[in-house]
Amino acid sequence: MEKNSVQAEVASYTGKLFRDNFGKGPSSVYVSIEHPFITIYLSDFLAPMEKVLVGQKNIMKVEETRDLLMKELIPEIKATLRVTADINVENIYYDWSLNNRSGILVGVVKEERKEEEFLSLADYPKKDKVHDEIIKVSEQAEKVPERVDSLLLNSRTLVVDRKGILVRIEKELINSGFSEQLRLSKRQLEKRLLDPSVFEAILETKIQDIFVDWDFALDKSYIILILKPNKK
Repeated sequence: MEKNSVQAEVASYTGKLFRDNFGKGPSSVYVSIEHPFITIYLSDFLAPMEKVLVGQKNIMKVEETRDLLMKELIPEIKATLRVTADINVENIYYDWSLNNRSGILVGVVKEERKEEEFLSLADYPKKDKVHDEIIKVSEQAEKVPERVDSLLLNSRTLVVDRKGILVRIEKELINSGFSEQLRLSKRQLEKRLLDPSVFEAILETKIQDIFVDWDFALDKSYIILILKPNKK
């Protein structure tokens, strides 16, 4: 199956899945497949009850509820991608921008070659400056990462991969069963530190959304910048 057909099929499936489970699906789903990643960007995605909670500044309650539901949905998403699109996804990460009514799912595809090999082949203008800013933010939030790399999947999607960022107290919280509380707190903190205007100045384009998620078991994190290319 051609890539465009696969992307369209995944978009249709994702829209229906979220509509069936959240009571309201996204108005648009944008799928991008560029090994070793598949990204699914959701726009205009906020259920009526969630809208009330966001209006009352209860954002963390919405995120906590969504996290519980995503734990149930991720195995189904993996299985469907494997059967219908022949995409063998190893891990799926996700995040929400509730004020923008958007969200992202990032699947890391199983490959014979390591993810780092794909990333090392990729390059784009100002990549080093992007990494410098990511390192600066990481140091403020936790510590300097052991490794930072990134991949510009297309004109709208930049994926940044950080490895080795957890500090000892965070690892202790994870071991003590406080992973969810840590995840919710880190989302709030890092999104305050990830200043869109800084990345806009570096990349010379508007930033539409910034997402972040972690894999505590692997001590790694993904930051996804959704770009709004300048019209020529």
